[in-house]
Amino acid sequence: MANQFGDRIRQLREKENLLLRQVAPQLEMDTPMLSKIERGERFAKREQVTQLSKIFNVPEDDLLSLWLADKVYDVVKDEDVAFKALSATEEELKINPNRKKPPR
Repeated sequence: MANQFGDRIRQLREKENLLLRQVAPQLEMDTPMLSKIERGERFAKREQVTQLSKIFNVPEDDLLSLWLADKVYDVVKDEDVAFKALSATEEELKINPNRKKPPR
């Protein structure tokens, strides 16, 4: 699993001299779960990305883009046509940049 998001969270946490056990409760999770997120063994939830941006006082978009990049990578990493699929996705985003997901 790609780990740009987890690496960034660890950098931000260490820059603030915070321990895992100090940050985890703010996310309503235990310390081992946050450790797994930092190591790229688990994905954070979308709402946790928002919380982390507030905890570390960084733009949500910065963390969200890394979080999404890791998720996309996880989906396409073993596909022979990964670059072609990403290119098609990029084109679709250019054509329909504000298209929302249909409700579930």
